[in-house]
Amino acid sequence: MRLIFEADVVIDGTGSPALQRSAVLVEDGKVVAVGRQADFGLPEGATRIAMPPGSTLMPGLIDSHVHLAYSGSADPKCLRADRMDISYPAMALRAVSHAQDALVHGFTALRDMHSPGGAIIDLRNAIARGDVVGPRLTAPGRGLTVSGGHMDLPVYAEHVTLDNSAHACDGPDAFRRGVRLEAKRGADFIKLNTCVGSRKKPGIYWRPEMNPEEIRAACDEAHAQGLLVAAHTSGGPPLTATVANGVDCVEHAHWIDDDCIDLMVERGTFLVPTLLVNERNFEVALAPGQVLSEWAYASRKAKWVSLEKARKAGIKIGAGTDAGFMVPHGTMHWRELALLVQGGFSPMEAIVAATAVNAEIMGINAGLLAPGRHADMLVVAGDPLADIGTLGDVQKLTVFKDGVRVAEGGALLSSIPAELAA
Repeated sequence: MRLIFEADVVIDGTGSPALQRSAVLVEDGKVVAVGRQADFGLPEGATRIAMPPGSTLMPGLIDSHVHLAYSGSADPKCLRADRMDISYPAMALRAVSHAQDALVHGFTALRDMHSPGGAIIDLRNAIARGDVVGPRLTAPGRGLTVSGGHMDLPVYAEHVTLDNSAHACDGPDAFRRGVRLEAKRGADFIKLNTCVGSRKKPGIYWRPEMNPEEIRAACDEAHAQGLLVAAHTSGGPPLTATVANGVDCVEHAHWIDDDCIDLMVERGTFLVPTLLVNERNFEVALAPGQVLSEWAYASRKAKWVSLEKARKAGIKIGAGTDAGFMVPHGTMHWRELALLVQGGFSPMEAIVAATAVNAEIMGINAGLLAPGRHADMLVVAGDPLADIGTLGDVQKLTVFKDGVRVAEGGALLSSIPAELAA
């Protein structure tokens, strides 16, 4: 089927100026051409679909850091319950709802950053098979960490920890094996936990977990398997060691020093700063009865400085919220773009971060309105280049995946593909 989508404004995701009174030709779920309406005519067998006046047509948005199995509640009791008081099948069912919440809010692809029991890999496969409607997903399976490290939850007995949200490894050979096991499970990429924030001593904000030899072994094995590597990081020398030993994308990265910036530029390392989870941490800490920790204050301040340095250096920066940890799914994804704008990005640059750059980070054929790309599109009743907050009004959003309308005005049109509902 050939479809011509027409809109007053088309943003293609490349960062080029928006096209006025333009159109996107879609055939069999892929973009064929993008151009001005006057130049298109009506190709044989094509159906013209005109968007309402004043609408903007753009690539579907992408969140490159989510945790679909977790609730997003800021309640400390929920943070425990999310990981310890719910079965893996229940996590998978909840993840379906969370993924669909993101979809109706304009996010047509998500990068999950770890899931207990491989739940998100199963959901990814179900969506790809057409068993259920949802955004495109990539997932690492379980994250790799050291024994007692970030995500190796100490309250679990050892036999439970082995199939926890993290795979505990110690030593280069163990990390090589961990990579191979997650690849066997169907991981799209590998998630490492190389260094974490430290709240134990004032003025000391990070501590290493994986040593350089472990990082190098994991990265070498992942790259040999054709997989990219992302790492949970905090800052300082452990972050520099993470980049130096082969990680492709660093997550969070509150404290990035100048030497690390130079190394990231040299190696082409991506950054996903997850601004929103820091803001949520800060917002919750300011609530009545709460206490703002030194770490929460210092990390928030440092992250804005690091973002500015990375932006000026030309590092490719993606948009990821950490939804699932203090960030609710669906309703808040758009705020990461607003925070990028607050941090000095133009609205167009923020959109590129949440489309083309995120697609590159994920290795998916989406994120651009360009020939050969999936026709994952978002129609906005308004101009997000004038007001990025327009993306947060779900009533103004219509979502297409592979050229098919899947959500409108905050409602999923069907939770299962049309051919299964017939």
